[in-house]
Amino acid sequence: MNCLSLSEHILMDEMVTSPESLATKDHTSSVHSLRAGEAGQKPDTGNIEEAESSLRESGCLNYEEARALLGRYEYQKGNIEAALHVFEGIDIASVTPKLKLALAERVQTKKRRSRSFSTPPLSINAVSLLLEAVFLKAKSLQALQRYKEAAQSCTVVLDILESSLPAGLPETFATDCKLQDTLNKAVELLPELCKLADAPREAIMSYRRALLHQWNLDIQTTAKIQKEFAIFLLYSGGESCPPNLQSQMDGSFVPRNNIEEAILLLMILLRKISLQRIEWDPSILDHLSYALSISGGLKTLASKVEELLPRTIDQQEKYLILALCYYGGGDDFTALNLLRELLRSTEDHICVPGLLLASKVCAESPDCASEGIIYAHRAIERLQERCSHLLGVANCVLGLSLTAHSRTVLTDSERVKIHSDALKSFESAGKLTKMSDTNVIYHLCLENAEQRKLDVAVHYANWFLKLEGGSTLKGSMLLARVLSAQKRFLDAETIINVALEQSGKWDHGELLRTKAKLQIAQGQVKNAIEIYTQILAILQVQRRSFGLGEDLEESGDHCRTLELETWLDLASIYIKLSQWRDAEKCLSKTETISSYSACRLYTAGLLNQSKGLYKAALGDYSNALAVNPYHVPSLVSSAVVLMKIGKQSPAIIRSLLTEALRLDRMNASAWYNLGLLYKEGGLGSAAEAADCFEAAIILEETEPVEPFR
Repeated sequence: MNCLSLSEHILMDEMVTSPESLATKDHTSSVHSLRAGEAGQKPDTGNIEEAESSLRESGCLNYEEARALLGRYEYQKGNIEAALHVFEGIDIASVTPKLKLALAERVQTKKRRSRSFSTPPLSINAVSLLLEAVFLKAKSLQALQRYKEAAQSCTVVLDILESSLPAGLPETFATDCKLQDTLNKAVELLPELCKLADAPREAIMSYRRALLHQWNLDIQTTAKIQKEFAIFLLYSGGESCPPNLQSQMDGSFVPRNNIEEAILLLMILLRKISLQRIEWDPSILDHLSYALSISGGLKTLASKVEELLPRTIDQQEKYLILALCYYGGGDDFTALNLLRELLRSTEDHICVPGLLLASKVCAESPDCASEGIIYAHRAIERLQERCSHLLGVANCVLGLSLTAHSRTVLTDSERVKIHSDALKSFESAGKLTKMSDTNVIYHLCLENAEQRKLDVAVHYANWFLKLEGGSTLKGSMLLARVLSAQKRFLDAETIINVALEQSGKWDHGELLRTKAKLQIAQGQVKNAIEIYTQILAILQVQRRSFGLGEDLEESGDHCRTLELETWLDLASIYIKLSQWRDAEKCLSKTETISSYSACRLYTAGLLNQSKGLYKAALGDYSNALAVNPYHVPSLVSSAVVLMKIGKQSPAIIRSLLTEALRLDRMNASAWYNLGLLYKEGGLGSAAEAADCFEAAIILEETEPVEPFR
């Protein structure tokens, strides 16, 4: 076989000794050009050894084997078109039965441990050579961008091996020939070819075939295929059919959609990393984080991160990921404790994201707001003359912490100063982010609205909607609330109607609730009741869908909250209409949703108060405050009932009203009742009462149909 590279004539003489040995009669010119351009190179010695093995076993090199050998030689030289021309001369359909029979006989021979039986039609080296030729044909077609044909050629290799060896390729094959190596490459290549051929369904089937059939792939190859399959499922943009149940073991988990299947694959890979079977790959955790984030499984992600060995992932990164998971899962307390531990054990410049997240978490709790201000200042100090966008984010979280902290201060002068500082922080954040960060713009609008700078708030709300392109609902709802504070109810309703047209059915609940309140503000109570009925119908259909197994915990909680609020809004309408029986029916519907909700107890108090049952009402308000000590409507209503009863000292009533104003400085009802107390209770001067009434009138004129936050 050394003559293959030394003399074309000798090669031809050797091959024509057999009637089938016509491997190169139509490629004389190809070999001539090969020798002229590559005379100084030697062929792959593996070719020679394999050919010698085939000759020893079969006595001659037949037509297909000769083409396979020459095609591989051309492919290794980079003559892709010439190699493909040689490979296309192999009649793979005619040799397929021989290949299958040879493989089957090989397995049976291994099992019997004897060679005294009938000789297979092809040697195992010939089988390996021919299957490699089909694979190299696929590679050649891929290089020529003929992806569909390449995928068909690659499928031939797998079909032959799968039908011949249903139990998988015996491990002994790997020591005898290159068959296992060819198989590994073909299994990896087929899904890639299907993707290149724009056949996503076939790609998914190829990935599943690679992972579910017994190919005896090494663990690194299997892990690579699992990762690539998970990435394709996450980002391909299409939805595949679930895996065939027949391929699953009894009791095993069967994914229902792309996301679940990708999560399953990535969790398997993380498990292999934990068992130290494969090397640590940070991108696996990145993809799993994305998949679980969009499916509401952040607590599951936290448990998977906690399972990782300490040396697998940097501890600082681990703390930060866990904090993000718990914060996203609603466990702010655990998230904040993790961040405190992280920030005690690392330098600020290394963990600026930790400082920003800690400040954001603290901003959501007035009791921790002062701590959040410290974290934000540390982040701003570390970000000076660095990334301007991150510096803008730091100023934004500083504004959030200052706003939360303003609810805890006692003096008006200090509160005004803090609000001013918060607004300056948001404005600085806007400038640093070049007014392109939607989160900054949203909070700029919110802060201006709460300070009753409504024209400025409308400007920022419109800018927010422009940046978002109508993709979120909170911008439309905020703009509608600001417009309602300006008493532009028709404009606000127009905004809500546009948002309803641009959103899906499941997102209509919040929008319709705002629309119902706009109807109430215009005196259209009957229309409002019809809208609330529509919301309940949507929720009922949505609940049935969740019952079919499509529910996510977060979505279910949101639906229950919206249903509770809808029934309570209806009850409040009937209370104002003195239709107490209807109000009681609405309240009874809320018992199964949340019997200990502060809002529910407050509404029950309103019902008893409207009936003149002041002691029962006071008990309901007290229970509401026991559930939520910061529930402002219950504080104000408790003061009102105590004023009607007339048995409590004015000082106690004033303490309730001042606490309500500390929590919500813009509450018109609290200012009005404080004015009444000063006027009739003798606790303040007439001037103080007049100031309270004036504040109540101004706030009532700019009060939105719903709170801005």
